Amino acid sequence: MKDTLPIDPLLPEIAASLAAAPSLVLEAPPGAGKTTRVPLALMDTLGKAGKIILLEPRRIAARTAAERMAATLGEPVGGRVGYRVRQDRKIGKETIVEVVTTGLFLRQIQADPSLEGVATVLFDEFHERSLDSDLALAFAIEAQQGLRDDLKLVVMSATLDGERVMGLLPGAKRLTSEGRSFPVALKYLDQPAGQWMETGIVSALRQALKEQPGDALVFLPGQAEIRRTERLIAEAGFAGDCIILPLYGDLKLEDQTRAVRPDAQGRRKIVLATAIAETSLTIDGVTIVIDSGYRRSPAFDPASGMTALKTVRVSAAAAAQRAGRAGRTAPGTCWRLWSEAANRALSPHTPPEIMEADLAGLALELAVWGDPEGTGLALLDPPPAAPLAQARDLLMRLGAVDADGRATVHGRQMAALGTHPRLAHMMARAGHDGLGALAADIAAILSERDFLKGPPDARDADLRLRLELLSGKERIPAGLSLDRGAFERAKQSARDWRRQLGDGVNTIADPSEAGRVLALAYPDRLAMKRGKQGDFRLSNGRGALLPATDALAREDFLAVAHLDGDKQNARIFLAAPINLADIEADFADAVTSAEEVHWDGRTETVVARRVKRLWSLELEEKPLKDASPDAKVAAMVEGIRAMGLNALPWTKELAAWRARVRFAAKHAPDDWPDLSDEALLASLEDWLAPYLTGVSRKAHLAGIDLSSALKGLIDWNAAQALDRLVPTHLTVPTGNRHPLDYDAGDVPVLACRLQEMFGATETPTIMDGRVPVLLHLLSPAHRPLAVTQDLVSFWNGAYAHVKADMKGRYPKHYWPDNPLDAEPTARAKPRR
Repeated sequence: MKDTLPIDPLLPEIAASLAAAPSLVLEAPPGAGKTTRVPLALMDTLGKAGKIILLEPRRIAARTAAERMAATLGEPVGGRVGYRVRQDRKIGKETIVEVVTTGLFLRQIQADPSLEGVATVLFDEFHERSLDSDLALAFAIEAQQGLRDDLKLVVMSATLDGERVMGLLPGAKRLTSEGRSFPVALKYLDQPAGQWMETGIVSALRQALKEQPGDALVFLPGQAEIRRTERLIAEAGFAGDCIILPLYGDLKLEDQTRAVRPDAQGRRKIVLATAIAETSLTIDGVTIVIDSGYRRSPAFDPASGMTALKTVRVSAAAAAQRAGRAGRTAPGTCWRLWSEAANRALSPHTPPEIMEADLAGLALELAVWGDPEGTGLALLDPPPAAPLAQARDLLMRLGAVDADGRATVHGRQMAALGTHPRLAHMMARAGHDGLGALAADIAAILSERDFLKGPPDARDADLRLRLELLSGKERIPAGLSLDRGAFERAKQSARDWRRQLGDGVNTIADPSEAGRVLALAYPDRLAMKRGKQGDFRLSNGRGALLPATDALAREDFLAVAHLDGDKQNARIFLAAPINLADIEADFADAVTSAEEVHWDGRTETVVARRVKRLWSLELEEKPLKDASPDAKVAAMVEGIRAMGLNALPWTKELAAWRARVRFAAKHAPDDWPDLSDEALLASLEDWLAPYLTGVSRKAHLAGIDLSSALKGLIDWNAAQALDRLVPTHLTVPTGNRHPLDYDAGDVPVLACRLQEMFGATETPTIMDGRVPVLLHLLSPAHRPLAVTQDLVSFWNGAYAHVKADMKGRYPKHYWPDNPLDAEPTARAKPRR
């Protein structure tokens, strides 16, 4: 080893620690050399007992680490050092150190929990806390404790909560290495409000290239921002002889390698990267870092069952990692596109993926491992209960697990395919039906970024178009272009899946069956046309939209793969048509047929129909002519509840009767029924339902005998008592009978002309004298002069003022000085 790295003095102690203990937690800052030095240092000791597996979170990191270690040994990759990544491997008979992505390692340990022939597993960059790395460590710990007490585990990270990890590894040692870094100056360039991110990046880059020698590493959220920034740099023309290189996960491995290695022609590099370049890659020559301060984060929404990529602020830890990239080989500078105040407000750490991601894959891994809840595993953070439960529901729907959450034979077949459970189920099922080649092509398309590019309003959502392109039929619609990188990766993935399924690599798949196959992966996203063109309802109950100009907008049924995260009406980005016959055949177990009688609030009628339904989709409906009369009455009752009691044919007299009963119940609740709106609506089945036979629409309610229905709530004796205790009228001193108003308030109102009450020495009462009425004493023009429940006090007091005022207005009427001795009259003056 010609170059000395900070980790080198610690290598003997690392080997000694693993000789004495089963596990090791190694904390080493970026640039210490842990990734490439530690595996090689263990070759002569632990390598004699078996292979040394180094786990990396990404393909480019795995390949780069293997190449650096092989170069250190002066050997080609595939000798004593090799790698295994998706779609690529270089492993030989002499290989001792294998650099493997965590996803492939999960397949290995699930197939062989004892890890036969493996001596050591090293977990690199564990602080990134991907789902795969969390699971891989948990499985390895269980294998070590239950099957392989000689298995050595090493957890390595630059920024790691060592104490928490130590808690997972009984008997583990803990070592810390010094790092090697040069000073990095921080410059904050707060972006003006409204300025595009890419504009700020280009401005900072122009300044940085003038002030600082060396290569530049620019952190951007995603590929779209990378492409826009690349175009703006080229248009600005300030980069001179610099070479601009993108770096992101979906890029071809050879293109990723170009971005990582020094330029063969000695040119300055401007590397436009996503978060992939934060920790697991070393890019030699970088002294300039320009950080947008944002990253793409997949956020799973349990309510919609969809995952959406969101652009979010980086954490303080991630920002520090990014800045440190400028000081790996020489003093550098980091330009941050935010203010110092905003920097202080950053969250300390990036949340682990297990807290935010779709847990369907994790749930399947747990089921295959034999611990569906994950309660017995050494996980730093347990999976959130609600997303895990939803993931298990999906697996049950796919037939991957049984009622206890244990993996079925089909579930194990799915897990062996090493992709999302939806796609694995699709390929496994389609393979049995002779559609494996088509399923492999669809899985390849869905596993990669869409290789058809164009503006949102010009995008074609038809999956069949992508399948035709994949099979060699060049038919790119106007306004769209082909992303060659994504296209080639999809082709390679399709070949790999076909080989794994045992289906002909050269078989030409029929795109006409695409919808049927796609529906196997996304049964909850079957879509049925509703309303206007392009408006669909999904089988999970939510809405989905397509532009009316898209050809698929005219289809009756779709199988949908990609949507955005909108909860109410998601935008469909990728789908294929499917016919009703295929839906009914492929989902026969889930299709139900039922007779339904319900109230339709829109038409205000009882609807009786026979409905064929697939979850939230009504596939077919027919009128039901022989519906049960009781069911119709029950539906009408619900309709009345929805419309309210005002829909019933109330008369003035019936409303007054109800008010009297309610008044009686207020004073003697044990003796009288509750006729409030709430009580009547709640008990419609008891008192009104018998009168609703043959009633099926709002208009029919006018013909029901509401009076008999309502008055049937009290018997004959109660009716007699009601007339006595709560009369409809009271007789006043003139002998006239006046109505009582029980709806006016808490006390019934008796309204009559003041002169009719002359001579009365007591206020009239009801309820056997217990409740005085509220007198409204009226003028000759029948306007209120006084309101009282104490008539004698009125005569002795306020009457004098009323008399003085009224006598001048109505001189022909009778205004005696002493109303207690005066003769009552309904005329202007008494007859005598």
